[in-house]
Amino acid sequence: MKKVSIAFLSVAFLSGCQSLSEVGQAPEFTETRGSLEYSSMMSPGFPVSLEPTSRKDAASLWSGEDQSLFSDRRALRRGDILTVVIEIDEKAEISNTSSRDRTGNTSMGIPQLFGIPQRLDEMLPPGASMADAVETNSSTSHQGSGSVRRNEKLTLKVAATVVDVLQNGVFAIKGSQEVRVNFEIRELLVSGYVRPEDISRQNQITYDKIASARISYGGRGQITQVQQPSYGQQINDIILPF
Repeated sequence: MKKVSIAFLSVAFLSGCQSLSEVGQAPEFTETRGSLEYSSMMSPGFPVSLEPTSRKDAASLWSGEDQSLFSDRRALRRGDILTVVIEIDEKAEISNTSSRDRTGNTSMGIPQLFGIPQRLDEMLPPGASMADAVETNSSTSHQGSGSVRRNEKLTLKVAATVVDVLQNGVFAIKGSQEVRVNFEIRELLVSGYVRPEDISRQNQITYDKIASARISYGGRGQITQVQQPSYGQQINDIILPF
C-alpha cells in the first residue's frame, strides 16, 4: 500500500511539474519531423509494377509528369497531399416517455373441507382462521422520460497526406493542423480511408466520403486548463463511490 501511495504521489507531482513549466509560456507546437506524414513524403514506397520508358517518350511533346500542364493534379500515390473539407451542420432532437403500472390482488381461504379447517383453527393462535388463509396485495408503478437535443456546426479545411496505398487501391490518409493564438493552440486531426475516384478535380474530398473517419477538434493551453477540473478533483470523481 505504501508503494502504491508513493507511485501515485510521484505521478501527481510530475503532472504538476509539467503544467508549472508552461506558466507564462505559450504551448509548443507538435514536432512534425518524424511523424507519419513526414515519413510518407520522405519514403514514397516501392512501385507496384515497373513501367519501362519507351523510345518515343524522349522525343514526344507530351509529358505525363506531375508538373505537366495537362497532368492530373489529384493525389495518386503515397506522400501526395489532398484537402479534406469538413462541413458538419447537424441537428437532432429525441424525446421518449414511458410509464408502467401493475396492480394485483390474491386471496385464498378454506371455509369448509370435511371439518379440517375447524380442527386447524383450534390449533391456531387467537384470531387466526383458515377461512382467510392467504391474502396478498401488490402494486408497482414506473415512469420514465428522456430527451436529447443536439446542434452541431463545424466548417474546416485541412491538408492531409496519403500515408499508405492499400492493395485494393484505397488511400489511407492522415492530416493535422495546429494554430496558436496567444497562449492557446487549436488542434485539428483527421484520418481515414478514401477512394481515389472520390477525390475531386480540385484535389479535395468531403468528410462524408471518408471511411472510418476520425476527426478531432480541440485545443490545449491556458483556456483549456481552466475549463478542465484539477487533477485532484478528477481523481476524487473516479475513486469516490458517492
